[in-house]
Amino acid sequence: MNSEKIKKNIVVALKWISICVLIGFLSGSASAFLLVTLEWAAQYREQHNWIIWLLPIGGLLIGLGYHYYGQEAIKGNNLLLEEYETPKKTIPLIMAPLVLIGTIITHLFGGSAGREGTAVQMGGAIADQFTGIFKLDNSERKTLIILGISAGFASVFGTPFAGALFALEVLYFSKINYKSIVLSIIVAFIAYYTVEFWAVKHTHYSIPIVPSFTLTLLLWIIPISILFGLAAMLFSRSTHFWGALFSKTIQYPPLRPFVGGIILAFAMYFIGTTKYQGLGVPIIVESFSNPSEYYDFLLKILFTGFTLGAGFKGGEVTPLFFIGATLGSALSIFVPMPIALLAGMGFVAVFSGATHTPIACTVMGMELFGIESGLFIGLACFIAYLASGSVGIYQSQIIKGPKHLLYQKFKRRRLDNF
Repeated sequence: MNSEKIKKNIVVALKWISICVLIGFLSGSASAFLLVTLEWAAQYREQHNWIIWLLPIGGLLIGLGYHYYGQEAIKGNNLLLEEYETPKKTIPLIMAPLVLIGTIITHLFGGSAGREGTAVQMGGAIADQFTGIFKLDNSERKTLIILGISAGFASVFGTPFAGALFALEVLYFSKINYKSIVLSIIVAFIAYYTVEFWAVKHTHYSIPIVPSFTLTLLLWIIPISILFGLAAMLFSRSTHFWGALFSKTIQYPPLRPFVGGIILAFAMYFIGTTKYQGLGVPIIVESFSNPSEYYDFLLKILFTGFTLGAGFKGGEVTPLFFIGATLGSALSIFVPMPIALLAGMGFVAVFSGATHTPIACTVMGMELFGIESGLFIGLACFIAYLASGSVGIYQSQIIKGPKHLLYQKFKRRRLDNF
C-alpha cells in the first residue's frame, strides 16, 4: 500500500514538474520576445518622432481586435483574478497574441504604458491551456493561474523570487497552499533562466550608498513613504477614472483608443518631450543619479492613466516604477538621504501601494538593489501599502476591510490551525 502511494506521489510530482517546465519555458520565451520587441519599438520611436501621429490608428486597430476577437480577454489581469477566485472557463489563448500585439502598437506609436500586464496575461493564458491537456480540476487550475502569473512577472523583470511571491500575494496570500508556493518558485526560476537562455538582458539599477539606520532617518522615511502610498492611490484612481469616462462617453469600444490616441498625440506634441512615452526606463535610470523634476511623476500618472483608460495595452508596473523613482529622486533635494536610495525606495513602494503586495515588492527591491537596502525598502513598501487605500490597479483584487486588520485575521487563522 505504501509502495502504491509512493508511486502515485512520484507520478503527481513528475506531472507538476513537467507543467512548470512547459509554462516556464513558454512564458519565458514570450517575455523574451516582448522585451526585444519593445526595445526595438522604443528605438524606432525615438528616431522617428513623427510616428506619434499614427497613435490614433494604432488605437483603432487595438480596439477593433479586442472588440471582435477578444471580448473576454479585454479584462486583462482582472480576468486572471476573477478566474482564480471563481473558476468558470479556460482563459482564452487569444489573450496572449492580442495583448502582445496591442502592447507593441502602444509603445511603437508613443503611448505611455508598461509591460508587466502583457507578460502576466501571456503567462496566465498559456498556463491555463494545460487545464484540459492534463485534465485538472478547479483547485489545480488555480495553481496553474498562479504559475502563469509567476512565470510572466519573473521573466519580464528578472526577479524570480519577487515574481513567485507576487503571484501568491496578489491572489490573497492567506488562501494559498504550500504546494503552490513551491511550484511558483520553481516556475519563476525556469522562466527567468529561459530569458537568460535567449540572451535577453534586463535593466540593472544600483544603490551605491546605504547609510546606517537611525531614528532620525526613520522620521524621514515615514512621511515620504506615505507620499509614495498617496502617489499609488492617485495612479490607481486616475486609471479607473479615465477608463470609466471613456466607457461612459464613447459607446463603441474601438473608438475609445482612437479618440484617446488623437488627444495623446496632440498633448505629447505640445509638451515637447518624449520622456513620458513608452516605458520611460532611461528616465528611471537617470533618477538614481540626478534629481528629477518635481512634476515628472505627476505627468507620468496623467499620461499612463489616460493611455490605459482609453484602451491601449501594456502594463502598469513599469510606469509605477517611473512614478516612484522620480518622486523619490525629486524629494532628494529636501530629504537628507542618498538620491539612489530614495529613488529605489520609491521605485518599489509605489508599486507596493498600487498592487497591495508589500512582501513581494520588498523582495523585489532586495533582488534589484541589494540586500543592504532591505530595511529601508521594506519600511517604505509596508507604509506605502497601508497609506494607499483599498483601491488598487486591479479592480478584481478584493481587499476585505482595513488593511491593518488583514494581518490580524491571518494571524488568528494560523493560530487556530495549531
